[in-house]
Amino acid sequence: MDSGLMPDTGYTQSPKLLKGALIQFSAPLLVPIPNVIVFQYNPETLTRTLKPWAPPEREGANGAADSEQAASEAAGRKQPYDPQEEFTLALELDAADALEYPKSHPVAVISGVADRVSALEMLLYPTNGGLLGNLLGSVLISIGWGGISARAGASAEVDVVPSPEVPVVLFFWGPGRIVPVRITSFSVEEQAFSPLLYPLRAKASVGMRVLPPAAFGDQESAEVEIAKAAYQFTRGQKEVLATANLANSVESIVGMLPF
Repeated sequence: MDSGLMPDTGYTQSPKLLKGALIQFSAPLLVPIPNVIVFQYNPETLTRTLKPWAPPEREGANGAADSEQAASEAAGRKQPYDPQEEFTLALELDAADALEYPKSHPVAVISGVADRVSALEMLLYPTNGGLLGNLLGSVLISIGWGGISARAGASAEVDVVPSPEVPVVLFFWGPGRIVPVRITSFSVEEQAFSPLLYPLRAKASVGMRVLPPAAFGDQESAEVEIAKAAYQFTRGQKEVLATANLANSVESIVGMLPF
């Protein structure tokens, strides 16, 4: 007997929606450990800006002649680097859904959305490998200092402080856009606070600048290689899509013909 119900085939009528994310790589050990910050809600709009390369202003003995040469290069076809690409997006965070099931979300019960806001903020701070890396580094420094002090006395000096750098971050916006970025701006509006004054809702505005392979210089590490590969992969997809547009161009030209 036909009940009029659709058979259960395991498929739904709605496609599975991918969520954007920011993926931070830190390397406290030999393998970079990703810290994935998944967007709770995908932003409705994403602003992209591409700025073509322009030669820097040069000031020399010739003065105006140098400026004219720089202007000539900018007006011509010379461009040794990819255009500078920037993203701006607005993220919304809300702990309401998690607070409906407090036993399953103890962090949200205690801190609301403060943990997610803090995860975004930490992308702007220099790091030596994250919490695990800092802890490991502290232990190694303590061990090393103790051993050296025992051998060389209190006057021993060890340069154990690495040059701090912001973490390598990938902006994931579906398989067609995975690029290394640096956070260039961040602002957050916190709303509706818990009894401990942790925000239960927040709106964050995030600005990012895409980092081409040249931005990493001669750095060699697993996370840098991942970042470079992601950039080249996304750039290659752009080239493929631009080539695919030739079919649209041919169709448009054929449509313009009188016969």
